[in-house]
Amino acid sequence: MQPLARLRANMESVFFGKKAAVTQVLVGLIARGHVLIEDVPGVGKTVLARSLARSINCNFNRIQLTPDMLPSDILGVSVYNQESKSFDFKAGPIFANIILADEINRTTPRTQSSLLEAMNDYSVTVDGDTMTLPTPFMVIATQNPFEFEGTYLLPENQLDRFLLRVSLGYPEREREKEILKQQPGRFKLDHLDPVLSIDEVTALQGQAAQVKIDAALLDYLMDLVEATRKDELLHVGISPRGSLALMQASQALALVEGRDYVTPDDIKAMVAPV
Repeated sequence: MQPLARLRANMESVFFGKKAAVTQVLVGLIARGHVLIEDVPGVGKTVLARSLARSINCNFNRIQLTPDMLPSDILGVSVYNQESKSFDFKAGPIFANIILADEINRTTPRTQSSLLEAMNDYSVTVDGDTMTLPTPFMVIATQNPFEFEGTYLLPENQLDRFLLRVSLGYPEREREKEILKQQPGRFKLDHLDPVLSIDEVTALQGQAAQVKIDAALLDYLMDLVEATRKDELLHVGISPRGSLALMQASQALALVEGRDYVTPDDIKAMVAPV
């Protein structure tokens, strides 16, 4: 079985939701992007994120974001060492390959923004020192719809650092009956074994960048981008960073689907999530 097929099968053994959501999370991983999973509580956001993290043999940290959390709780803090008469840096949970930022909009914008440098530059700066994060590095954030009580809106520059925004929705009736019978998030998830190594993930990310996209498809992609900028129903169109993200996501989707070339359907499937 191919690496991506193994990874998908492993995730779907515990996540009984929608296959499209699994595909989009895989696209985010392979395209070296970050993923924001937004939906109402209880539809499996955390199970989906943890199933990916546990399927890869890498360092994984879960950050449960709360209103009283500070940036130092995520990045780390320098502590004075009386023996050495110097400050020692105690790394925060951001120093891992995959980060699950659970309920990111439950914390304040100041703490949300502490993730910006990490997501954009794959490094963090604490007390003037810049430290590189592990490779690969991916943030999977979950959030409840902002209308819910106790939530803060994510600032636009924070949203822009996510490659994809994924919505799960409710599962189909038969799938939900399977969830009731097996309760995979309760009994199976903690025993999920990794099926991919870090080296395999890095190799897949390199392959995605080499997926062919025809010049005519680039014109098609730009037609869609320009249409978003001219449509009066949209406050903000796709930015140049967004058009690059759309191309990278389309290449990653093609690889996830087992192809080494992009089709128009790949671009169409990625427009809304990107």
